[in-house]
Amino acid sequence: MEDQLNNCVVMLRRLVSDIQGAPYPGTINEELYRIWYEHVQKTAVECFEFLNHNFPAEQKEISQTISRFF
Repeated sequence: MEDQLNNCVVMLRRLVSDIQGAPYPGTINEELYRIWYEHVQKTAVECFEFLNHNFPAEQKEISQTISRFF
């Protein structure tokens, strides 16, 4: 279980880092944004797949919490 949590932390740090690396709006061009967006989307999908696979019980609880916001 500890290995799973460590892997989760690594993946989430990578996702946050990728988001922080977003192109600055004043210097953005369509190609740069597309490259960044696709990269972040890939990382986010990997994180969700990891969470769904390794923490299935928690996924239901998280989904219920998120659904209360919408």
